[in-house]
Amino acid sequence: MSDAALAALAESAGVMVRWHDVHGREHRVAPPTLRAVLAAIGLPADSDAAVAQSRRQLAATARHLPRLLTLDAGVDHPLGRSWRAELESGEHLEGKDTLSIPVPGYHRLEVDGDSIAVAVAPPRCPAPPRGWGLAAQLYGLRRHGDGGIGDFAALADLVRAAAARGAACVAASPVHALFAADASRISPYAPSSRIMLNVLHANTSGGDAAAEGAALIDWRTAGPARLARLRAAFRRGEDRDALAAFRAERGEALEAHARFEALHAHFLARDPALWHWQDWPDAFRAPSRPAVAAFAEQQAEEVGFYAWLQYRADRDLAAVQRAGREAGMAIGLIADLAVGADAGGSHAWSRQDEMLPGLTIGAPPDLFNPRGQDWGVATFSPRALAGHGYGAFIELLRATLRHAGGMRIDHAMGLERLWVVPAGAAPAEGAYLRYPCDDLLRLVRLESWRHGAVVVAEDLGTVPEGFPARLAAAGVLGMRVLWFERDGTAFRAPAAWTRDAAAMTSTHDLPTVAGWWLGRDIDWRERLHLIDDAEAARRQRAQDRAALWQAIGAGGAAGDAPAPGAVADAACRHVAASAATLALLPLEDVLGLVEQPNLPGTFDEHPNWRRRYPATAATLLDAAPVAAGLAAVAAQR
Repeated sequence: MSDAALAALAESAGVMVRWHDVHGREHRVAPPTLRAVLAAIGLPADSDAAVAQSRRQLAATARHLPRLLTLDAGVDHPLGRSWRAELESGEHLEGKDTLSIPVPGYHRLEVDGDSIAVAVAPPRCPAPPRGWGLAAQLYGLRRHGDGGIGDFAALADLVRAAAARGAACVAASPVHALFAADASRISPYAPSSRIMLNVLHANTSGGDAAAEGAALIDWRTAGPARLARLRAAFRRGEDRDALAAFRAERGEALEAHARFEALHAHFLARDPALWHWQDWPDAFRAPSRPAVAAFAEQQAEEVGFYAWLQYRADRDLAAVQRAGREAGMAIGLIADLAVGADAGGSHAWSRQDEMLPGLTIGAPPDLFNPRGQDWGVATFSPRALAGHGYGAFIELLRATLRHAGGMRIDHAMGLERLWVVPAGAAPAEGAYLRYPCDDLLRLVRLESWRHGAVVVAEDLGTVPEGFPARLAAAGVLGMRVLWFERDGTAFRAPAAWTRDAAAMTSTHDLPTVAGWWLGRDIDWRERLHLIDDAEAARRQRAQDRAALWQAIGAGGAAGDAPAPGAVADAACRHVAASAATLALLPLEDVLGLVEQPNLPGTFDEHPNWRRRYPATAATLLDAAPVAAGLAAVAAQR
């Protein structure tokens, strides 16, 4: 087989044959990886004949109008043909050669007898006011009677408490659906479905008092216990009257998820080896199979229970956003959109035609992970997204913004390219797969405009050249994190931080300020053999501590070098003084906590996604030092 022909096909299909690492070195992707990625996007390349056929298939696709055309409102788009548009309002426009529609929205376009959908985006996402907010791990919030897991009632308590101190928003960890039948799957960034909710955050009362008071969540005990309390409420008939309307509103997406949950519980109870839907009997491996419909009919009560769980979670999440707005928040809740979903989950089962089979996403080798990363989650195929008129992506945006005033897009570089790793390959043996960034960003702008929601994008790591500027032009706030805001070895002054951004002291994957000051992250990595030279890291950290304290002092945020908790307080004020439009402060740093929520590269070795905050959500901000710190933050904004 000709490597040149394979490479040409790959490049024309959006698979990058060459890529540059953080040191600027060029790497060439191996032919087996190219063939695996091409096969996943529906372009077989295992022979010269297959390569030729795939090239013809690409050319044929390019000759046709897309299922959904995206445009910028009021901007001329060369078309070369006569056209007629019917707007959402019922108004009609027509023209010739050049297509221009001034009104944002989803419209219908007729060209040469063909009718296609057109999405017209406003120039920018809604702009937030200059302000500040908190970032919280939802599962870690406490309230009396929560049974050991944070819920939406506790989040509403935190929202009201933050609003009382002048916060514009609270950014929460993802609330995507996990696996109700498997309490061991706890990462909010590896969900079963990104369009459904984690029902373990639905409000209940009661449970084990010891679990409620524990410092760490025991998911394997507290999860089933909460599910049992919810099942008891379902059997009592609570909210049954509202369920039918909810099922009608959410349609086939909800029914598919409820059926998946019931099937997953059924097969997992029979045999733990049947965890993944691809290991189920063939008759159940797709939602459209007659056996699935028959199962749903036979187990109508059980399927109804899982639909009801979504209703309860949806109702309780809506109450959080309502609480924020009623308390005077300009934004309210900022929802977190994870970059992918578990290939064994509900979303992959119900959207098989639009997923990337046999590939997971991650990151190439960099300074923090020299071996690269494989996050073990799947996502959509760029060709399939376009081929289906971006319906799955639009559905994802609407689900995320359904009860939120803002959205944080995890690993936002995925709008332009994703590092994909073939099954069985090492993370470094992956390749970059391009995505239709212009189309996706237009849809982000349109949906955020329709929902009146701000958008924050996690643009950390290996960022494509020019990508931050593209986000800024779209009105999407990037993320600027204290640890990375440097000029050489010096920490950057607050006034020099990017304006079109959300400024943060840290994130869930990075050390807290107090933990960083103490070197706790180095201690953990040394203990778990995740670092080559811990002593060198500690020497470097000593220099970095001095540089940070010098920057904080120069910015007027601090005096003499204090204890770690006071450093965290000073760092919050330092970030609040930045030029960034929004300051999002992790609760861990507001409270001066040492341990970070998640240590990448670990599972059970570190208590990821298990740490609980030290007081109830309603009272967390009441301690005098915390209240004084937040008052100082508010004064900076």
